Amino acid sequence: MLLTEHEGKRLLREAGIQVPAGILIRSPETISRRKLAYPVAVKAQVASGGRGKSGGVVRAATAAGARSAARRIFSTRFGGEEPMAVLIEPWLAIKREVYLSLTVDPAAEGYVLLYSPHGGVDIEGGKPPARYDIGPACNFRSYRLREILAEVESDPALREKVVALGRRLVELASARDCVTVEINPLALLADGTLVAADAKVVRDEYAAFRAADIREAVEAARKREPKPIARALAGDLMLVWLDGEVGLISGGAGMTMATMDLIGDAGGRPACFLDCSANPTPAGYRLAFDLLDNEPKVKVILVSIFGGLTQMDRVARVMKDIMRQRNSCKPVVFRLNGTNAKRVEEIFTGTGLHNHATLEAAVADAVRIARAGARE
Repeated sequence: MLLTEHEGKRLLREAGIQVPAGILIRSPETISRRKLAYPVAVKAQVASGGRGKSGGVVRAATAAGARSAARRIFSTRFGGEEPMAVLIEPWLAIKREVYLSLTVDPAAEGYVLLYSPHGGVDIEGGKPPARYDIGPACNFRSYRLREILAEVESDPALREKVVALGRRLVELASARDCVTVEINPLALLADGTLVAADAKVVRDEYAAFRAADIREAVEAARKREPKPIARALAGDLMLVWLDGEVGLISGGAGMTMATMDLIGDAGGRPACFLDCSANPTPAGYRLAFDLLDNEPKVKVILVSIFGGLTQMDRVARVMKDIMRQRNSCKPVVFRLNGTNAKRVEEIFTGTGLHNHATLEAAVADAVRIARAGARE
């Protein structure tokens, strides 16, 4: 479960890691009643990445500017999620940004610590971070991390601070069932202080049976889910909104992601990740169509399903019924393949529906329709 920045920083603070003093705001109008030292950073609180490049972090020099920034943030979706709050923090005078994260890696049989001397929004475009394969938390050794840092970090004082911080991350992750703790940027201030300017913390939902705070966090996260996401979860569908125009209904995470890649290769952009594999029933497919039919940015719906145990002739009959009954004129493109796929065209005969011979052809058709719809 990915926490919001505010929730993640609370865990860091409890672990003795310095974070900026921030306040959580749920209405722009309350900002003027707060005593803030400007300039400030106004940050969207969403459990998704990439907000910095999408206008989700704004510098404000006055109360009026902070209110304006908060209004814009509250009216914007980031990664398909609507912010329920904004975090307001002092705008840091950062001397340098570095990157530090801890994550679980099966290949390391436990934790891996990553460090880069260059942090911030462009971390993915630089050299790969230095890597310390720790394994179980008890295997952490300060001297080993020092050796690794010496190869990439020239500042000896900073290296020692990162070693101490790395140990605290391991202790935090182990004690609080964290799968990932990422600090980016880890800000070095002029006085030499290291501050977690941003935090991405993922906790293990499967540890909820032994951690009451995880159970409470999961329940709270589900309550604040946007209505379409909540409906999808209730119907055993996995839905993640993206920024494109091609709505995708698929079965299986691998098939869904492969189709998304093909959409990108064809010059299009997927509007969502929508996996129906946990509920491949008439009710599940009807819900999937209803979710996409009611999303304005979706210009076309691509149905990409490969069936092994799922028989495509049965899926085709369900699709035929849905197409006849749905109250939407959004075009739909089909690629149904697998068991009994040869019967699909026969079932579609006389309906105006067409099952493409290849997934590539279906994707190309969907992208073409989406482009035409975007121009209208």
